[in-house]
Amino acid sequence: MRRLAQVLLLLAAPFSGVAQELPGPLLNSAVNRVLPSALADFRELLRLPNDARQPEDIEAVVLWLEHAFGSRGFRTERIPTPGSPLLLAERGLAEDGPAVLVYLQADGQPVDPTRWSQPDPWDPVVKRPDGHGGWVTFPWTELERAIATAGEGVLGTGVDPEWRVFARSASDSKGPIAQFLAALDALDGMGHSLPFSLKVIVDTEEELGSPHLAAAVERHRERLAAEMLAIFDGPPHGSGQPTLFFGARGIATFTLTVFGPRAPLHSGHFGNYAPNPALRLARLLAGMKDDDGRVTLRGWYDGVDLDPETRRVLAEVPDDEAELRRALGIIGRDRVAGSLQEAIQFPSLNVRGMRSGWVGPEVRTIVPDLAVAEVDIRLVPGSDPERLLAVVREHIVSSGYLLLGRDPTDEERESHERIARFDQEISYGAFRTEFESLPGRWMTGALERLNGEPPIRIRMSGGSIPIAPFVITLGLPAVAAPTVNPDNNQHAPDENLRLEDFILGIRSIAAILGEPLP
Repeated sequence: MRRLAQVLLLLAAPFSGVAQELPGPLLNSAVNRVLPSALADFRELLRLPNDARQPEDIEAVVLWLEHAFGSRGFRTERIPTPGSPLLLAERGLAEDGPAVLVYLQADGQPVDPTRWSQPDPWDPVVKRPDGHGGWVTFPWTELERAIATAGEGVLGTGVDPEWRVFARSASDSKGPIAQFLAALDALDGMGHSLPFSLKVIVDTEEELGSPHLAAAVERHRERLAAEMLAIFDGPPHGSGQPTLFFGARGIATFTLTVFGPRAPLHSGHFGNYAPNPALRLARLLAGMKDDDGRVTLRGWYDGVDLDPETRRVLAEVPDDEAELRRALGIIGRDRVAGSLQEAIQFPSLNVRGMRSGWVGPEVRTIVPDLAVAEVDIRLVPGSDPERLLAVVREHIVSSGYLLLGRDPTDEERESHERIARFDQEISYGAFRTEFESLPGRWMTGALERLNGEPPIRIRMSGGSIPIAPFVITLGLPAVAAPTVNPDNNQHAPDENLRLEDFILGIRSIAAILGEPLP
């Protein structure tokens, strides 16, 4: 309700700070005028499947984006990669003027339609709360009529801010694309010229770990040169208050396979005789952490030190730890650090999935032939992914395993009692930007003028976005402004974008882009 009250206040009164910076009509009026077309664009984009694993999906999305940016005066160019191309859109370039680089993501996760509460996850629907913790679908035309007739009171009579658009990639990350385009339309409608050149890089393989991004950035470093990088992606702080993220963890992954007999064996005939790979894998994984959740591998946390000033900055984030644990359904927590914000400053080791044999209705009485664990390592500045992966491998070898990068041969099975396979991948590193950097001051100032109070500033996001190549290769300070609701179900069934957050996100982006550079 606090956020809704803020929005209604903004609708009823001038944006005093923003109005002083932007010429022409008030920013809220400009945003309201473009809402019908923004929702139409959003719906059209959502109808395009964007599974990162399907190149034909991405081709259709890139074509849509080329038209969307081209119609707004951008010059577009595809940057080829061994996978799907990146899209570069440029507008207002001047050789002697400043430039801002913007990162957007266009690809998405696959879907399992059987787990969605609508016929087709690629056909967006709008829903309202049913008053009992669920949702009721209503016609899209009702939303269109409400928006078209609301005038200045977009969140007034007839429009519920809790209405939501449900579809795959609604929040991650077609919503931010639609919000960005709408923000440009609002500024253009006011006759406002951006006080800098604008370059937009659209990633089409983010959900695959952006495997070709770093090489593309290196090849095109001159084209991508700018003063800073602005990222519009992801949800804000759990309170829903306007937020800026000044860093994000990187990610590396490995698949660990422990081998047992050549084929699954009858547990009655061979139990107590043939070693069980599932138990051996469980012991290997359990040996990497203590009961408090701290990684015990040699030097895991080396290079990370939280000084008193850093701890003070982290403590300013308004987390309610007790409420957080209640919402998560847990009473205890890992003791890596004293709080959530402190914990995500350290590299993590997370078992994200395990498989061995069969479970549930398919269960059978066997000794499995192998056991597999999928593990992710979230990286932070100061932690070397090669070194972290090396200490994991050392732990496995010191536990008596022959460690391979492939399946074992018959000769290896006959000469080694314990055999494991290790497949690793380093997707991208972490980044962190200082609060008083150029984009930090620019974006903080814009959101403070827009909302009448400073945004929540978070030193490090727990999630990962592939920004390190821009920071390392181009030397750009980078800050992220999230624009979607925290409870958006990204990557999961029933992904959604809340109407109020859709509108607030447009306003936030427009306020940032319209802000003069410090």
